[in-house]
Amino acid sequence: MTNIIDGRLIAANIRNELKEKIAGLAKAPCLAIILAGNDEPSLIYVRNKKKAAAEIGVQTKFFHLAEDISEENLLALIDKLNNDENTNGIIVQLPLPEHLNTHKIINRIAPQKDVDGFHPYNTGMLQNNQTPYFIAATPLGIMRLVQSVCSDLSGKNVVIIGASLIVGRPLATLMLNQECTVTITHIHTKNIKELTQKADILVAACGVANLVQEDWIKSGAILIDVGINRCNGKICGDIDFKAVQNKAAAITPVPGGVGPMTIAMLLKNTVDAYELQLSSAKIGNIF
Repeated sequence: MTNIIDGRLIAANIRNELKEKIAGLAKAPCLAIILAGNDEPSLIYVRNKKKAAAEIGVQTKFFHLAEDISEENLLALIDKLNNDENTNGIIVQLPLPEHLNTHKIINRIAPQKDVDGFHPYNTGMLQNNQTPYFIAATPLGIMRLVQSVCSDLSGKNVVIIGASLIVGRPLATLMLNQECTVTITHIHTKNIKELTQKADILVAACGVANLVQEDWIKSGAILIDVGINRCNGKICGDIDFKAVQNKAAAITPVPGGVGPMTIAMLLKNTVDAYELQLSSAKIGNIF
């Protein structure tokens, strides 16, 4: 029988651990959330993050900026938050309006407060198999999900559908650092199905509803579905759950798989940022 990997349960356990830790801290960790514009999915994501943070005792500061905010003003806000000792983590909700330079904005966040793990310092340290301040929440959550059903990843053949900077690339690095053999596919990859059929672990993160069918996977594979798509009024993933569930060894559902883990790991990064900055303050290290 296929093991359904319960992301909600694993995330709840992480949040409970964080809640207990926060109860023993001198003050609540604080996460600053910046949103430019009124992108509907972004508004939903922000609302979910704020709710989850409040439930475990993380304070949030929400900056809802106009769609036409100037790059100069947005950078000035980030500078202010970088220098605010009461702000421990900073995230800029993506995507940004087209007139804003995403790389420039993300690069302005202090690496020690970059709880999304997107700053080049953090991604570069991860790429070099060193310890970054933070790792992107979705790949970090995926690793937890995979390791809940497979403790030893060494030598596993991993195929990732999707080469994004947010999921595919950092996840590939995490898997490489666990001594996996990793293949990343993208929109120009030919014969993707031939590659996925060899995967011990298949991660679908491309945003194409029900792309992965039964004949795309080998028997006993672990399937991680990052996709969030609309299918006849319902939420579905990039993997056709019903088609593959009896062939896979384990699979994450959509919803209830990767999504809850992303928020849980973001909150963990925020608590870690608080502790990092408290330690740095004690030894006189100033941002």
